[in-house]
Amino acid sequence: MIRRPEALPYRHVLTMPTTGAAVRVARETTEQVLTEWGVDRRHPCVDPVLLILAELVTNSVRHAAAVSPQVTVVYAGGPDTFAFAVHDRHPYQPALLAAFTDGGRGGEGSGGRGDGPGAASGGGLPTVVQLTLQLGGTAVVRGDPDGRGKSVWITLPL
Repeated sequence: MIRRPEALPYRHVLTMPTTGAAVRVARETTEQVLTEWGVDRRHPCVDPVLLILAELVTNSVRHAAAVSPQVTVVYAGGPDTFAFAVHDRHPYQPALLAAFTDGGRGGEGSGGRGDGPGAASGGGLPTVVQLTLQLGGTAVVRGDPDGRGKSVWITLPL
């Protein structure tokens, strides 16, 4: 059973500059967090988690750096669930289901132009949604209360 991230007992927060190095730092931190929380490196969710995380942080670096000098990764975990969010202060909120069903051509919010954050380039949001669903998880975009940022939450069963 997947639990809501707010209900999970373990927490870790990583905030870093929105630069290319953020992807490497986020991946390394994720590996460390999973290990500290007792998730073996060989667990079948670890490699997909690292790929999903890298795609989301890359999107923040590529599309939000001009308006969001920092990107934050929030981790939450418990005995049967691992969740994480990538947060930036860019106001664009991607339609995750549209990114998956239309092959990343843009969907809602980009006028179908394919030029919004997460537009297809061999990975991106379609990969995030597909891997998340294959693992039995959920992907949700939560806007900041002021409308000037968002978090993409991924919640996966362990």
